[in-house]
Amino acid sequence: MKNGKKRAPAPRDHAYPRPQMQREQWISLNGAWDFAIDAADQIDQFEDVKWDRTIQVPFAPETPLSGVGETGLYKAVWYRRQFKTPPREPGQRLLLHFGAVDYEATVWLNGKLAVRHEGGYTPFFADVTDLLNESNPQLLVVRAQDDPEDLAKPRGKQDWQADPHSIWYYRTTGIWQTVWLEIVPETYLSGIRWDPDSRRWEIGLEARLGGRGRHDLSLHVKLSQDNRVLADDNYSFNSDEVARRITIADPGIDDYRNQMLWSPESPKLIDALIELKDAQGNVVDRVTSYTAIRSMALLGDRFVLNGKPYRLYFALDQGYWADGGMTAPDDDAFRRDVELAKAMGFNGVRMHQKIENPRFLYWADRLGLLVWEEMPSAYRFSRQTVRCLTRQWTEAIERDISHPCIMAWVPFNESWGVPDLPDSQAQRNLVQALYHLTKTLDPTRAVIGNDGWEAVSTDVVTIHDYDSDPERLARRYAGSGDSVANLLRDERPGHKLLTLSEFQYANQPIVLSEFGGIAFSRDRSRTWGYSRVENAREFAGMYYRLCSAVRSSTLLGGFCYTQFADTYQEANGLLYMDRTPKFPLEQIAIATRGERSPKDFEVSASWRGAVMGTQRRGGVRRKASVDR
Repeated sequence: MKNGKKRAPAPRDHAYPRPQMQREQWISLNGAWDFAIDAADQIDQFEDVKWDRTIQVPFAPETPLSGVGETGLYKAVWYRRQFKTPPREPGQRLLLHFGAVDYEATVWLNGKLAVRHEGGYTPFFADVTDLLNESNPQLLVVRAQDDPEDLAKPRGKQDWQADPHSIWYYRTTGIWQTVWLEIVPETYLSGIRWDPDSRRWEIGLEARLGGRGRHDLSLHVKLSQDNRVLADDNYSFNSDEVARRITIADPGIDDYRNQMLWSPESPKLIDALIELKDAQGNVVDRVTSYTAIRSMALLGDRFVLNGKPYRLYFALDQGYWADGGMTAPDDDAFRRDVELAKAMGFNGVRMHQKIENPRFLYWADRLGLLVWEEMPSAYRFSRQTVRCLTRQWTEAIERDISHPCIMAWVPFNESWGVPDLPDSQAQRNLVQALYHLTKTLDPTRAVIGNDGWEAVSTDVVTIHDYDSDPERLARRYAGSGDSVANLLRDERPGHKLLTLSEFQYANQPIVLSEFGGIAFSRDRSRTWGYSRVENAREFAGMYYRLCSAVRSSTLLGGFCYTQFADTYQEANGLLYMDRTPKFPLEQIAIATRGERSPKDFEVSASWRGAVMGTQRRGGVRRKASVDR
């Protein structure tokens, strides 16, 4: 391969890309690829590409870790690499997987078309067995087309201007999640889905077959927890799918039941071994997986987890890293983010404008962190928008529906992509359609049709309110008398109606799903937030006071603070972008939860003075910002 203009860094470790369906035989194709930028998208044939540099996959070319680091506006990029065919037994197939490629991908193997895919956040694969050369090496070429000015496609926080502005960031072009090969038999398990029910002590399982059809197969499922077997059963395939309810012996005693249930406080997982067997009992295919027993429900105006009221302490998480953009430097970065969220007192995150890598969801499952999953927005309403959102949102739900950590689905945020909701029946119909589609695909979780305001169809009333005066926040969400009716009728925190005429409030939970946004940064000349403080002392005090105001509300079922970490110029994180806390994690947790007063903790005088001083001052300096 040719050397690029910049020396690329060494490859980072990226773990098994599909944690809920793992096989032993897989090969990562991350690392150095030949690379070229086709700025105007004028090259049609890969034979005409001038391979003039090297890129480190899976990092996008806009990022430093890619070794390219070009953040300009370009419409297409090309990738090329060779690989050797891994050893296979007769009849075995070779699958080529892509975790995510932004935005339209075309893949060739040895000059022949392997697969096309549209959508920057969802996975795809191809069976490339019949495209392999008899002798090595094999030549893999990928073209990614991604018009940076197209506002009708789901793009999330990727800016359409040359330089990031306001709350939008550098673009992500091309491959940004792991590329990998997987060896499977002629007939193999192509997908599994888990559906737990703690009320009945059952776990639903759906398994699908791929490859060559057979009618002599059965499914062996073994579930265990803490080295104790919970179920060990066999099921026959009557078609290409099998769907069964697996009964778990009811432990009877509440204490023992609670020890088996998943929650952020006790993330108990159930390990699964799934085998595909032929009529003679021979194992045809084998995968390992996991699930959990837990229930999530809405009861009146409160969330209920495992039958008990549960208050949400969430942080807005945008999933960007300074060197990797939307791609984490390695798997440890995902684990560290989950650990940091928990250390700051949060029991969940709202993953904002990004379908995050399954490895993050794995660590949220493993360590215990709830997740709201949100569809990346388009910014223009059109038939293309409708088509893309419907298909890609369905793919995202299908990918992540089995993760225990997923608590809610959010198809729209702040009317982005449907900017005329109050006046456009077609746009309201789209929000309602995706709400009901989501409820059809997954009737077990909450769906927030349009997060922030202008609610049309939703299970939860969510509000974005960046008022920096804690006393006003406390009064607004006090929760007495006719406060809900007054709130929904009179308050417009984002200068928008909170609900539209189609929505009728029926005691649904109310969540302050964005608030705070306090900017504190080392370089204030190139950063911003919804309000600003001058030093860490003021920041700690204001965070404590805002959280106290919101926690005092009997109206709210929870809150989501903006935000987990700084994201480029948006400096309103509790952590800097490198994940360094802006004040000690222990103190952040105290402020988040309010379970211990600062004076009861070994804290500095400056921390105590910040809290009391800010209470006396009653506010922070405002800074011009945009509505979000």
